[in-house]
Amino acid sequence: MAELKSGLILNEGEKLVMEIEAELWATSSNPIAMALGKVKKFISKILGHRVSGYLVITNRRVVEVSKKIVCYCVNTGTTVKYLLPTSIKEVGYIKVATCGFFCPAYYLYYEGFTQRTNVLLSGADEEAAQKTVDAFFKAISSAQSGGNA
Repeated sequence: MAELKSGLILNEGEKLVMEIEAELWATSSNPIAMALGKVKKFISKILGHRVSGYLVITNRRVVEVSKKIVCYCVNTGTTVKYLLPTSIKEVGYIKVATCGFFCPAYYLYYEGFTQRTNVLLSGADEEAAQKTVDAFFKAISSAQSGGNA
């Protein structure tokens, strides 16, 4: 079985649809924001701090995984959240113009009863954003119908 970047272990018969690494440093697809994000990430890496976040979509479930590491190797926290199909009210993507209209940023969002989450889709275009939303929706729908889809 292939090792996922997020460290999530797939259940028997479960197939990975996509694993999205959340862009936690840059605020948009704007080249200036991306450069500033890389600088912040580099400084944090020198100081021994790393933060990573993943959204893992399989054919049966959707899982959020986040990890925080300090002092270069000390895992101070890992959070794994299964998104319950009944708790998701809506899912979609948002296109935001940055740098005028030259650098559009695409965000996957999903809203539940307790939170709204936005994930910047690095390097995505309209087609990739739509594919991501469709995969998310299909996984949630499949889980809601008992995994028969």
